[in-house]
Amino acid sequence: MSLIDSRAIIDPGARLAPDVEVGPWSIIGADVEIGEGTVVGPHVILKGPTRIGRHNRIYQFSSVGEDTPDLKYKGEATRLVIGDHNVIREGVTIHRGTVQDRHETTIGDHNLIMAYAHIGHDSVIGNHCILVNNTALAGHVHVGDWAILSGYTLVHQYCHIGPHSFSGMGTAIGKDVPAFVTVFGNPAEARSMNFEGMRRRGVSEEAMQALRRAYRVVYRKGLTVQDALAEMAEDASAFTEVAIFRDSIQASTRGITR
Repeated sequence: MSLIDSRAIIDPGARLAPDVEVGPWSIIGADVEIGEGTVVGPHVILKGPTRIGRHNRIYQFSSVGEDTPDLKYKGEATRLVIGDHNVIREGVTIHRGTVQDRHETTIGDHNLIMAYAHIGHDSVIGNHCILVNNTALAGHVHVGDWAILSGYTLVHQYCHIGPHSFSGMGTAIGKDVPAFVTVFGNPAEARSMNFEGMRRRGVSEEAMQALRRAYRVVYRKGLTVQDALAEMAEDASAFTEVAIFRDSIQASTRGITR
């Protein structure tokens, strides 16, 4: 029995592993490659060049690998690359890259992208991230591992969302969010750190206390960023988590969410 529904349309130039499942009325274009164990539901559109890894699940009405609407885009052969064990829920849109940036939109492994989320061109999503319903990422956005963006979060182009960070429902992010930081509001404001997420991932109490000190240095003492980074240097040497927090601030080019 074929795993590809007879009502699906598969371009001869597509390359599907033998055990890939494709539901009715889905359309898979040329230069789409899909790895083993992946399930494509009904009414899905996949356009290439796109590489989709192993054991992903793509639900109905998603549009994955389409051209970006960015006015700079002139039809160049850019790519979308998706890793393994991702869940892409109903109505998600993911665009390929542009030659003006990375040529590629990249999604890592073990991510949950919930209904009607949008991932713009040249964005990079790490591993174990959650994009809740109707989250929208403009082009060139980077999201670090284990970040959670709650429903209706909006992210401006070129923003970097640090690993282990968290945004509340309806947050509008226009600056970089440092690692571990929790943000809320429109415009986004830093409120605390994602300590519950840290506990779930086994971060030690000592490391969380060091992060609390680092957060106070950056957000409560009224210091310049450079002075704050200097003051947390000792904890950054002692705790990997504080070093990650520090490095995410140092790498910011848009300024950090305050």
